[in-house]
Amino acid sequence: MFIVLHQFLYNIKIKASKRSFLFGRIKNMKTTSTNNLILNNHIIRIALGTAFILMIPLVMMQFSSEVDWKLADFIVIGTLLFGSGILYELIASKVRNKNHRISIGIAIAAAVLYIWAELAVGIFTTLGS
Repeated sequence: MFIVLHQFLYNIKIKASKRSFLFGRIKNMKTTSTNNLILNNHIIRIALGTAFILMIPLVMMQFSSEVDWKLADFIVIGTLLFGSGILYELIASKVRNKNHRISIGIAIAAAVLYIWAELAVGIFTTLGS
């Protein structure tokens, strides 16, 4: 009788541990899907911001002959802007301190502006020429 009761309780314990393992995985899946949804919203926001910034030279090309961007220019600057936005989101998601986030944003913005100016006119090198 004691052996049967012990086996019965042992089976209940195993089933309970499997159930908690399963529910734990479902909870983690919900958290992961929520994080993916938030990340997708950030990616959409970065893509729309990049498209908006690229619309400025596109519209200016319609009204002025001084703005002359080729397809390669749009691709390079679009990649630079989108990549820097994604880089900021990835780094800022790991940093909790607001002042550090601001300094990271300033550093990335300065790097983007430097690369953009370097590609446009070549401040220190002849990449833009």
